[in-house]
This record gives sequence, structure tokens and C-alpha cells, in this order.
Amino acid sequence: MGSIPDPGEVTELAQPSFDEFQRQTSLMTSCTLLWKELSDHINSLEQNLLKQSETLKRKIETLDSETKASLDSLKKRELSVEESVKIALRRVELNTKAAMRTLSDELEENPDGEVDNGDGLLQHLKSLCLKMEAKKFWNFVAGKKKELDLLREKIPAALSECIDPARFVMGAISEVFPVDKRGNEAGSDLAWACVLILESLIPVVVDPVIGKSRMLVTPSMKEQAKEIAETWKRSLEERGGIENVKTPDVHTFLQHLVTFGIVKKEDLEFYRKLVVASAWRKQMPKLALSLGLGDQMPDMIEELISKGQQLDAVHFTYEVGLVDKFPPAPLLKGFLRDAKKAASSILDDPNNTGRAVQLAARKEQSALKAVIKCIEEYKLEAEFLPENLKKRLEQLEKSKTEKRKPVVFPANKRTRASNGGPMPPAKAGRMTNAYVSSFPAPPPFVRSPSHTQYPTPVPGYPSPPAMYGNRSPPTNPYVYSPEAAPPPLACPYPGAPMNYPTYGGYGNGLAPAYQQAYYR
Repeated sequence: MGSIPDPGEVTELAQPSFDEFQRQTSLMTSCTLLWKELSDHINSLEQNLLKQSETLKRKIETLDSETKASLDSLKKRELSVEESVKIALRRVELNTKAAMRTLSDELEENPDGEVDNGDGLLQHLKSLCLKMEAKKFWNFVAGKKKELDLLREKIPAALSECIDPARFVMGAISEVFPVDKRGNEAGSDLAWACVLILESLIPVVVDPVIGKSRMLVTPSMKEQAKEIAETWKRSLEERGGIENVKTPDVHTFLQHLVTFGIVKKEDLEFYRKLVVASAWRKQMPKLALSLGLGDQMPDMIEELISKGQQLDAVHFTYEVGLVDKFPPAPLLKGFLRDAKKAASSILDDPNNTGRAVQLAARKEQSALKAVIKCIEEYKLEAEFLPENLKKRLEQLEKSKTEKRKPVVFPANKRTRASNGGPMPPAKAGRMTNAYVSSFPAPPPFVRSPSHTQYPTPVPGYPSPPAMYGNRSPPTNPYVYSPEAAPPPLACPYPGAPMNYPTYGGYGNGLAPAYQQAYYR
């Protein structure tokens, strides 16, 4: 141990220097800052852990609730199977009895399917469905395109009378889907009828207990529907791919998948391409959601905008509720700008010199009409005033009407076929002093050789008066001798003026000699 200093002794203590003091001060400051940084870092880690813990907790709760809902749904579906089957069997039994009764009673029907009103149309459709006459049903529906709204209302009720609605619908549309079997007769597009019948089948095959989550389609019919879908896909490849297929055919195919519930998750990208390629079809947004493309809708909308299909993008945004992310007013304005650019390019195209103005105006008109309709449909008047668009549309319509006015050319002088002379004016018959003789046209005048008042040759006759039907006497009339005149004719016609009209073969304004004698 060290020796203890004596208190009595005076010890000399070393005084700390100022540099040492500054060093210790800076060290303390550094430690304080480091401690603060460590404390903040630890607090940040704790906050992140708490947030992640809360997020995980919410996910676990959501998963638990979804699991519970799925289990409840499965239990409900399991319990409802028996009841749904009973309802379906009871419906089949009733429809079978009704069909047998219809066949046995031999109801009188119009073979051409002509009906006068909605009730008659419904009864005819029900009769065809009860008898399961799919071919006649198809021909009847395909010939009633002008009554589309009435068919959309009546077909679901008629299909509910079928013994097997799914089989009936497949047989009905098999004429044109998946492959058109009409051959050279395939002049008209009947995809609208296919879509109409497929849409009308959905409320018929929906489970009456649990709704659209289960379709009452037998496994055999579902397999047949899958085979039809694969056949259409193969025919699509033969027709040159998605770019060359018609939009009505795409609509029919996608509606077929939704109606029979045969959507494949591995084909979602294929469905997405079909929807984007046919996005102008108004039903495409709803079909996209039914196909399970809800998560891809933002990317699809951006793709449509990049392709210049802003109007279609607006329909998609309203269908999926993404109006805040994709405001409609800027999209519509961009669509109009693109339309004007396209019209300008048409005017500058040397290949369209003859019809450039007409084509450009038509392009701008179609764009304006589409935007105005979209504004009215989604009530966008507060964001995009349509008055200026309507004025511009009226200007285009007015200029189009003015260009259609016919050009008036001067009428050519008509000529008489008998002697090649000029025809009288068209208004001569309405003039007050015009006179048209009811006598038949006389033969050309031949001067009598016994006449000796003028030496031969006879000078030319004076020209006729300028105005047709002038009653003024001729300046130098030629008078026949009284002895050369024939006896008076018994003519039932009323007396005519003495001065004969100056047209035809009578260039001197006088009637023939035998008529002069008669009037005297």
C-alpha cells in the first residue's frame, strides 16, 4: 500500500492546464451528441417495430375475418346444395310438364314468328324454349334486331322455361360461335344476338339461394363450354391473332367465359390483351371486372391513355372508381386535341386532296359528339362546359349543309323535234296573251303556182316576233286569193283569234288559207 501523506506536510498539487480543460469539454460534448443520436435511432426503431406490429396485427385480423367468411360461405354453400338442387329439380319437372302439355295440345303458332306486341313475343319465345327448339329460337331472335330492347327484357323469362337452359343456349348460338358455320352466307354480323342470349342466361342459371357466386351449370355443360372456348382460341390463331379479330367476336368470347364461369387464372394476361384491343366497346369495363382484371385496371387505363384512347379510359375509370387518380376533364381535352391533330394531318395528306375537307370535318364531328355524350352521361358540366363544343359542332354541320347545296346551271334552250326550231319559253302557257291552237299541225306551206303577185323567186319571209304568242299583225302578210280557199270546215272548236301564233311552220304569223276562210 502507498504511504498516507501526513496532513501536516504541505503537498504541491499539479494545476490542470487550459488545453486539458478544452479537451475534456469537447469530449463531453461529443458523448452527449452521440448519446442523443443513439437515443433517436432507438426510438425510430421502436416506432417502426410498433407500426409493423400493428400492420401485421391488422393483416392477421383481416385474414381471420376472411377465413371466417370463407368458412361460413363454404358451410352455407354446402348446406344450400340440397335446397338448390331441389329447386332446380322442381323447375325442371314443371318445365317438362309444360313442354309435354304444349306438344300435346298442338298450339297454333305463326310459322314465321310474326308477333304484334311484347306479350305475343314472350309467348312465342316461351313456346320455343319449352320445346327446346334451339334452331328456331336462334332464327327468331336473329331476325328481331330492331326490337333489341324488347328481346333483352323478354328472353330471360323465356329461357327460364327451358328444361336445360345452358344446353339450349349452346345449341342456339352454335350456328355462329365458336366458328361461323354459315360459310358464304355469313354476310351479316350476328355476334350481337350471341351476346344478348348469353347475357340473358346469367339470371336463369344463378343459384337461387346464394346468388352469382355459384352458377347452376352441370359439369358436362361446363366442360363443353371449356371446349368451345378452346376452339375459339385456336380459330383466333388461324385468323392472325388478336390484332385481326373482330371486336364483336371478342365480346362474344368473353361473355361466354363469364356466363358459364370458366375463367382461367393462367389466361388473365390473354384476357387483358383482348379487353384493351376492344376497349371501345362499352361493356368491356364490366367484363374486365367479371374476368378478374380489377387489380390490373390502373395499368390498363394508362395503356389506353398512351394509345390515344382517352375516351375509353374515362369509361374504365368510372367503372372501377379511379376518377381521383385519372380525372376525366384532362382526358377529354387531350382526346379533342388528338382529334384536331388527326384532322389537320388529313388536310395535309396529298392522297386525300379531293375529300380532305370532308374527311377532316367528319373526324372532328365524331370526336365532338363522343365527348358531348360522355359529358352528359357522367354529369361533367361543372368541370368541362359543353357549350363551346356544341357551337363548334353546329359550325361544322352548317358548313357541311352549305357544301351540299346543288349548283344551278343555266337551262339549255329546248328545240322542237319536228323542224329543229327553237321551243317556246316554258312560261308561255301561263302568259295572258299566249294562245295554243287545238288544231293538228298542218303540213308545211307550199306556194300555189297560180299566184302571180310576186315574181319568182319569192323573197324570204320576215322573222317572227320576238315574243311567243304576240297578237300584233305581221308587217307584210301574205294573202291568198279567195278562189284558192277550200270550203268551210265544220269544226266543233270555238273561234280563235285571227292572228295565228308565230311558231312551228308558220313563220309569218298567219294561219293556213283554209283556216282563214273558215274564220271569215
